[in-house]
Amino acid sequence: MPSSEITPEPVFLRRRDFMKGTLLSAAGLLSSSAVLASSSQAPLQYRKSKPAAQSGFYTDEALTPYEDVKRYNNFYEFGMDKTDPARYAEAMTTDPWSISIEGEVAKPARYHLEDILSWVDLEERIYRLRCVEAWSMVIPWVGFPLADLIKKVQPTAKANYIQFETLERRSEMRGLRSVTSTIDWPYREGLRMDEAMNPLAFLATGLYGRELPKQNGAPIRLVLPWKYGFKSIKSIVKIRFLEKQPYTTWQSLASDEYGFYANVNPEVDHPRWSQKFERRLPSAFFTPNRIATQKFNGYGEQVAHLYKDMNLKKFY
Repeated sequence: MPSSEITPEPVFLRRRDFMKGTLLSAAGLLSSSAVLASSSQAPLQYRKSKPAAQSGFYTDEALTPYEDVKRYNNFYEFGMDKTDPARYAEAMTTDPWSISIEGEVAKPARYHLEDILSWVDLEERIYRLRCVEAWSMVIPWVGFPLADLIKKVQPTAKANYIQFETLERRSEMRGLRSVTSTIDWPYREGLRMDEAMNPLAFLATGLYGRELPKQNGAPIRLVLPWKYGFKSIKSIVKIRFLEKQPYTTWQSLASDEYGFYANVNPEVDHPRWSQKFERRLPSAFFTPNRIATQKFNGYGEQVAHLYKDMNLKKFY
């Protein structure tokens, strides 16, 4: 390993302080039985989400319980079952962590996560999350706007799109070793630049005031509340700025089912099921918490202008 890739000791220590700080009390969000930060730990400072309907950064809908958020996931690098990520993701090493910035950008480099976090102020966003499989959650994320990172690395005038890439580490991710997998690893996602710069686009490093669990995409993931969940790529290690639209993982696998845009839209059904309704978790077989799906997942006021005059059945 070249010396340039070795994390300096002060940076490593700041990382440990950051991780300790994430174990803070999220007042009004956690149950009395939850494990909160001890008085000896410096709390992570972040702006709390406030009831501001116009911003879209907050919803007063019932939060999905923390344990449900942790245990019910799609993260195929660890297996195809919803419970596989919670069972196997602990094997993933997340410290140290860095992100490679590449392509049409003025400041390409491999940045330590600690350095990126030093550029931004963390805040809370309470977002709805809608899976393409027609289940949904409401999650209090902690992180920072994607636009803050983009502005820092200074894309060039040729950067029309942005592509993200997930960690690929076969020794720690059992799904990558599966002989039945049809995915061309690593997992990739992409956005148009104006989508990426939208204020709703968010890079999360925590949820419920705690460090982001590995099965939920630690240590840093994308959150795009107006799009289906598979667009919110987990455990990001690479970001490329591109002139032309990139192909994404699910678009490559089944372009007739999973398009590049993947905006939540009850008017455009999946080829194999309706998108008009969703199961809001927690839900049970005999008592499904079934609700109507909103266009753009309820964030139309903030994002509909991005798709003006576009045929959303064609650009799905």
